[in-house]
Amino acid sequence: MKALDITALILLVVGGLNWLLVGIFQFDLVATLFGGQAAIISRIVYILVGVSAIYCLKFFGLINAQPEKKNNNY
Repeated sequence: MKALDITALILLVVGGLNWLLVGIFQFDLVATLFGGQAAIISRIVYILVGVSAIYCLKFFGLINAQPEKKNNNY
C-alpha cells in the first residue's frame, strides 16, 4: 500500500505543478509533453492525477488517527 500512496502523492505533485504553470504562465506542461490536451496520453495523465486526488482524500482521515508525539524535553 505504501507504494500506491507514494505514487498517488507524486501524481498530485505533478498535477499541482502543472496547474501552477497554467495559472501563472498559461502553459500546460502535460499537454506540451504529450501532444496537446486532446492526446490520449495527456488525458490518461489528467485522469490519473484526478484519481490520485480522490485516493489521497483518505489521508485526511489519517491526520487525527496518528498519535501525537509528546515532547518531554523541556
